[in-house]
Amino acid sequence: MFSVFDKIENNEVYIIAEMSANHGGKLENALEIVRQAAKAGADCIKIQTYTADTLTIDCDNDYFKIKGGLWDGYKLYDLYDDAGTPYEWHRKIKEECEKNGLDFLSTPFDSTAVDFLEDLGVEAYKIASFELVDIPLIEYAASKGKIMIMSCGMASADEIQEAVNACKRVGNDKVILLKCCSEYPANWEDMHLGNIPDMKKRFGVHVGLSDHSFGSMGAVVAVALGARVIEKHVKLEGVTSADSEFSMSMNDFEQMINDVKNAKKISYGPDYTLSAKEQASLVFRRSLFAIDDIEEGDVISFENVRSIRPGNGIAPKYLNEMIGKKSGMTIKRGQPITVEFFESLK
Repeated sequence: MFSVFDKIENNEVYIIAEMSANHGGKLENALEIVRQAAKAGADCIKIQTYTADTLTIDCDNDYFKIKGGLWDGYKLYDLYDDAGTPYEWHRKIKEECEKNGLDFLSTPFDSTAVDFLEDLGVEAYKIASFELVDIPLIEYAASKGKIMIMSCGMASADEIQEAVNACKRVGNDKVILLKCCSEYPANWEDMHLGNIPDMKKRFGVHVGLSDHSFGSMGAVVAVALGARVIEKHVKLEGVTSADSEFSMSMNDFEQMINDVKNAKKISYGPDYTLSAKEQASLVFRRSLFAIDDIEEGDVISFENVRSIRPGNGIAPKYLNEMIGKKSGMTIKRGQPITVEFFESLK
């Protein structure tokens, strides 16, 4: 059973390890990514289901050439042909996930990919940022009744709403949105993670982060802001691919998972109850004490009563009420001002 909502309802963060092209063209690398991601503490492996022909056409004109960025000079068809995960690997990767206790997730890029994944028995779909405007694809995938995890890179609020509405139109409200900045790698100032609480309120769904930035900072901040799912590209040491330059090593991925778990603990609240250790520290608060011997009938002044540590006396807020009144009992220097002493004042 796909565990994302179980984790969220248990107040935990669900971690997706994005394989993408980082298998480097070898099935054994793909299987090793599964094993290492499981060891690092991931909940899920995500791959992508497409061929170059289902994503684009083999065309040499300028429309189909990438200019600038990580893949500068690539023709779209050639990039997708190099980076794709062969369909015949999918079942083996899914079985390796099951063997290692991981959920299996993939991104379909057209309706034939959805059909293929349905035959494979998937329990959830991931919609990529670039496909968020492909409403027919979203409707078709959502019509299968599975969990829909949708990345929102480049999307306006209206476009996100259209995608959510597309799921609901076909009776699917099992939607999770991922804040995303579609830069590779993403610059921190462009990530706008402050959108996360707004997205949760605006669209009425759980929100996470698909993180293309370096390191753990983005994931930690996202969780502190309410993200309940973190997706991160992961790679094997020594394996080069179209995505390896902005992907995270497994050692760093394991550290990120620990950081995220700690961020979740740190950001818990609102809760104004005291911890057991805080309760134990109450005794070191300030309170009212006699700083000189006080006899019955003595006038209370700042010379014989002060607010000092420790906290065994009554609260300092009562000091001004005491000043100028006469003591109704005797108390020695170094003794806490008690309720009984306070009530004896005349």
